[in-house]
Amino acid sequence: MNQEVKWLAEIKLLQQKVMAAEQERDQAYASAANWRNLYETEAKQRRLEANLARQALDSVKAELQVLREPLISPSGNCPADRSTTVATEVAQLGSIAELQARLMQALMECDRLSRSLRAEQAAHTETRRDLTTALGDAIDQMNQERSVHNTGLASSPANSPTNTPTVTDATSLGTRSPELKIPSFEQPHPD
Repeated sequence: MNQEVKWLAEIKLLQQKVMAAEQERDQAYASAANWRNLYETEAKQRRLEANLARQALDSVKAELQVLREPLISPSGNCPADRSTTVATEVAQLGSIAELQARLMQALMECDRLSRSLRAEQAAHTETRRDLTTALGDAIDQMNQERSVHNTGLASSPANSPTNTPTVTDATSLGTRSPELKIPSFEQPHPD
């Protein structure tokens, strides 16, 4: 009789430990899902910022390309629309001093656009570096949580290595292990 009471007490203790381990597992899955949602939200925001930066960069490149186009081609011909615009503007200038001032303005604008382009390129590089760092940090944190979760299950004296639930056999317990989806930050090159 005393032996049966001892066995029943031990079974009850083991059931409590299993329930506690299942609660810890569920909390870890909930935490992982929360981190995944936060990561996906951050990644979405970063992709949006990267797209906006790329659009701004493309706009600046197009503007710079227009400014870099020679007013007169090597063959001596101007594009028709540019030719009439430039001819009209030059005709409106009354003296060489005005022409020099206009040339100075154009050169300053070209310099400003070049600096703006370099700043956009630097910002793009920094954004890429920040995104890579954030991604690495998120993955490291998820791995740490997984190792803490797995260590907590493995160190429990009630669980032997043969009956310790793992992430792969968690589906046999009626729960599903979360799937990790890591979005790609690779952007197609416009070449």
